[in-house]
Amino acid sequence: MERRKAIKKQRKGIKKSYRITVVGCGHVGLVTGACFAELGYKVCCVDKDKKKVSSLKKLILPFYEPGLFELVEKNYKERRLEFTPDLKKAIKSAQVIFIAVGTPPNPDGSADLSSLERIAYLVAKNLNSYKLVVEKSTVPVQTGEKIKETILRYRKNNRPFDVASNPEFLREGKAVHDFLHPDRIVIGVESERAEKILKDLYRSLKAPIVVTDINTAEIIKHASNSFLATKISFINAVARVCDLAKANIDKVAEAMGLDPRIGKEFLKAGIGYGGFCFPKDLEAFLYISKKLGYEFTLLREVKRINEEQKKYFVEKIKDYLWILKDKKIAILGLSFKPDTDDMRFASSLDIIEYLLKEGSRLVLYDPQSKKEAKKLLKGKKVKFAKDPYQAVRDCDCVCFLTEWDEFKRLNFKRIKKLMRMPLIADGRNMLDRAYVESLGFKYLGMGK
Repeated sequence: MERRKAIKKQRKGIKKSYRITVVGCGHVGLVTGACFAELGYKVCCVDKDKKKVSSLKKLILPFYEPGLFELVEKNYKERRLEFTPDLKKAIKSAQVIFIAVGTPPNPDGSADLSSLERIAYLVAKNLNSYKLVVEKSTVPVQTGEKIKETILRYRKNNRPFDVASNPEFLREGKAVHDFLHPDRIVIGVESERAEKILKDLYRSLKAPIVVTDINTAEIIKHASNSFLATKISFINAVARVCDLAKANIDKVAEAMGLDPRIGKEFLKAGIGYGGFCFPKDLEAFLYISKKLGYEFTLLREVKRINEEQKKYFVEKIKDYLWILKDKKIAILGLSFKPDTDDMRFASSLDIIEYLLKEGSRLVLYDPQSKKEAKKLLKGKKVKFAKDPYQAVRDCDCVCFLTEWDEFKRLNFKRIKKLMRMPLIADGRNMLDRAYVESLGFKYLGMGK
């Protein structure tokens, strides 16, 4: 509450001349646009998908993110936030243009930057006044140079412009909070003018601002995500050792995390990382490094450990049940993490595939991602339950794959009565092992 009051107070000093266009209404773009509007700026969010724009004007959001709907609704009604498919018009009316379009991976691990090239081309063709073009999408190093070259190549006049990099560090499920309460803000710039504008835009957010050149800023995002993925794979490898030694990974991680040089974050053993960012960014960093002449073999091992962890989880279930064919298994949690409906590269998808290959009969439940799951699993022999209790009925095993708070509050006495075999496979080490075992469950955790 105090934070919102401070933001309102600081709005008075904001330069209203900064009109912002955000290109792309995906997870990053929509959060960025709504949060800048909340800070008091006039923001135009652009997306080439006319159906998505039409839905946004009706306040129908394309994905679930806690707190986002409230910001979009408020700022849209107060006319600080608008949506359009007309990129040319949005470019002409803006002083600052944030590019937040997708950069999906190609088969070789490189990023598909065709959307960025198209936007740079359109900026060049509609350069009617000074523009600051800011990369918000995660892009490989030297992308800023290519954007600048493209604008110089196609512009029809000598209107000035700058290119900058401002990587996002938004966690899905906590994206609104992360934007308004950042750990740090990174800006990669080539001119004092671009630096001043970006500092002005963010000045109401009391966070350290790291100012670098554009290439350095671009590397920071890939290096950060790759390091976090490495930390996750490391603790998962340690969990494998703990299983073999009959040690407890939770206690190992707790003690390690108390060392300030290590820290407790991302030391939670489980079925591995998923989502769009970590797998994509790690692949991209591998590709970038190799292209520049360095073979980043450490990251290849990080990826291998992550893939093996999902197979290992299924093997643990198989070791206990012996035969998985025709066994009825409940999957609780499908999104790659709680508080989002995002299933891109979710670990659940691979685990479901492994179990289906074994001939298991699967019943799935997730609080938010049922709609997305039905698209991704179309044609697969799976069933969806309306709630966890329906999912576990007559099951031989229940798998917890996403640590939703809802699952921690389940009535496990009731679940035990509903199941044919009281077996819990906890892929996120989220449950109290002693408690569920006291109820008569067999508990399979990761490293404990």
